[in-house]
Amino acid sequence: MNYAVTGYWIAGYAVGEDDLVSALQGVAPGALIELFQLELNVPQHGVAETYYFHAGTNANGSGDLVWAGQPYMALPIEVEGFEYSGQGTLPRPKMRISNIMGTITALILTLPEGLEGAKFTRIRTLGRYLDAVNFPDGAYVVSNYWDVGYESGTNATADPTATFPLEIFFVDRKSAENRDVVEYELASAFDLAGIRCPKRQCITRCQWVYRSNECSYAGINYFNVNDVAVGNASEDICGKRVDSCKARFGQSAELPFGGYPGIGTYFT
Repeated sequence: MNYAVTGYWIAGYAVGEDDLVSALQGVAPGALIELFQLELNVPQHGVAETYYFHAGTNANGSGDLVWAGQPYMALPIEVEGFEYSGQGTLPRPKMRISNIMGTITALILTLPEGLEGAKFTRIRTLGRYLDAVNFPDGAYVVSNYWDVGYESGTNATADPTATFPLEIFFVDRKSAENRDVVEYELASAFDLAGIRCPKRQCITRCQWVYRSNECSYAGINYFNVNDVAVGNASEDICGKRVDSCKARFGQSAELPFGGYPGIGTYFT
C-alpha cells in the first residue's frame, strides 16, 4: 500500500516537501566540515599564493563554503591518510587531484619546483560554526529526536576560532600522475626520516675556533690552557671547557659555548 505524503511538520510549522528537502540538503549544523589550505612561497614556487578549498564532500555538496570570511571552493580532490598509529611513525597523507584534460599538470609546469615544499593545512570544524553566509535561509538545528528548530536570518553560533587542532603538513613528493589524477605525498613538519641530525659531533668540548666569530671572545685578558691568567699573548690558549668560557666571559655571563656539556663522557 502506498501513501501520498503532502506535507510535513517542523517545529510546529507545516512545510512542503520542497522546503524539507532544502533544509536537509543545507549545511548541517552538527556536520563535520573539513577545509584545506595550500600555501606556495616565493623561494620555491616563484609566487606567494594561498589556495583555499574543500573536497566537495561536506554537507552542502559541491557548493563553496565560507570560513572566517574566506571562501573555500569545492575541488575534485581527495585527501586521506591522516590517522596516527601506535607504532611511533607519523602519518604521510595522500592528496589526489583530478587531472581532467591535463589542467593540473599544466598548472604545475608553471611552477619552478612544482608543488613540492608547499604548506598544507587541514582545518576541521562543525557546520554550526561556519559563517552566516553559508545559511541564506537560516540554520536548521535538531533539538531532539522528533523536533527540528529553525534559526532564521544569521548564524548566531558562527565562530572562526572553534576548530579541532590544526594539522600542518608539507608537500613532499609527487607519487603518481596520469591523465586522470595527480597524487602527492604529504609529510609532517616533524618527520625527520632520512635527515641526518645533528650535522656536527656531540662532544663536551667546545668546537669553536678560539677568538672566532662563533667564539666571540675579543678581550685583552689572556689565559693559558688551564684557564690561569697569563701576561703573554703567545700563551693565550683556550682549554675548550665551560670553565674556560667562564674565565673569559664571567661566572654568571651568557656563554657562547660550542659544545654539549650535558653529555656525560668525553674522550681527551
